[in-house]
Amino acid sequence: MRSVVVLGSTGSIGKSTLMVARELPEALRIVGLATRGKAEQVIEQAKRFGVGVVAVEDASAAREAERLAAPHGIAVWPGAKGVAALAALPEADTVVCALVGLAGLRPVLAAMEAGHDVALATKEVLVSAGELVMRRRAEKRVNLLPLDSEHSALFQCLQAPDAQVACVRQPQSEEGVRRVEERIARLLLTASGGPFAGRPELDLTLVTPEQALAHPRWNMGRKVTIDSATMMNKGLEVLEASWLFDMPVSKIGVVVHPESIVHSLVTFVDGSTLAQLSVPDMRVPIQYALTWPERMTAAVPALDLVRQGSLNFFEPDEKRFPCLGLIREAACSGGTLPAVLNAADEVAVEAFLAGRIAFDGIWRTVAKVMEAHSVRHCDNFEKVFEADAWARRRAQELCAR
Repeated sequence: MRSVVVLGSTGSIGKSTLMVARELPEALRIVGLATRGKAEQVIEQAKRFGVGVVAVEDASAAREAERLAAPHGIAVWPGAKGVAALAALPEADTVVCALVGLAGLRPVLAAMEAGHDVALATKEVLVSAGELVMRRRAEKRVNLLPLDSEHSALFQCLQAPDAQVACVRQPQSEEGVRRVEERIARLLLTASGGPFAGRPELDLTLVTPEQALAHPRWNMGRKVTIDSATMMNKGLEVLEASWLFDMPVSKIGVVVHPESIVHSLVTFVDGSTLAQLSVPDMRVPIQYALTWPERMTAAVPALDLVRQGSLNFFEPDEKRFPCLGLIREAACSGGTLPAVLNAADEVAVEAFLAGRIAFDGIWRTVAKVMEAHSVRHCDNFEKVFEADAWARRRAQELCAR
């Protein structure tokens, strides 16, 4: 039995996590829930799973949650401090982080400090502060398990008796680690391509928020869905994979796979390639992370390749989707530039959804903010937050014009 705290329990990943827990009551017990502002939902979830404490980041929503929770004896911890405290809950074994953006950084660090394993869906945590987070993971000897389907696929393909995967603790010598790295020629992330990768005739400058939010495969939050449409999401995943598996970005590629059946692939130096395939359902990678290294029966249908029929793959058009190039630029420069890219993207996506900039204004804004930034060495978390705040101000100025 593992005791689990779910940060972001009212979002799509959080809800899927609770579905997995409901199907595996003998293996998973929910002990804490956190939301940014959906008070009624999180209290209903707490009642359903017998949870005694929840955290609500938004102040007014926290007050509403306290009113709703009082008759049921549920404690409500308010604010960002409440979320971080919940991540460090002593009875927890694993903390699922499905918060949006850099808001997940402090809770992830708090969970690691408390000695908890982290199941991570918030890719911005590693994008903005990968070096520091991975250092903390190693110091505390905890596991950082990927929840994204693509990174879960890579994680599964890299499992071997003598393999040292950088995101989990394993007693392995440095020599053994080098041998494993030398076996891998390339990591390949698959991308659905969102609603636009398969439509080369479409003028992306005329795309509306409604069109960009119409993802053909996944039901995700608005920010992630727009990032999928620009392919920024896939670029962020390249950076995340680099940190999770200790691989240079130059050895990580992207291929568009509209069916979303092959979730990622690992090519080894002998030319062999391993791929992980499953139906496109987030419960698969979530359950693997929460039950690893075991595998348990899942309430998800097995993949039937005969019924599935053909699988298609093609290279992404980086001229139409410049975000992939921006990611590589940020990775090469390192330091605070990835945090700047991430923050500028968040602001630009909000501006696009509000109708203040065009669709292509998202990557144009990010590029201009990156160009204006003086990269600093990222040796502490204060510099990450300073770079994040600076980039948000700069991006807001550009979007306001």
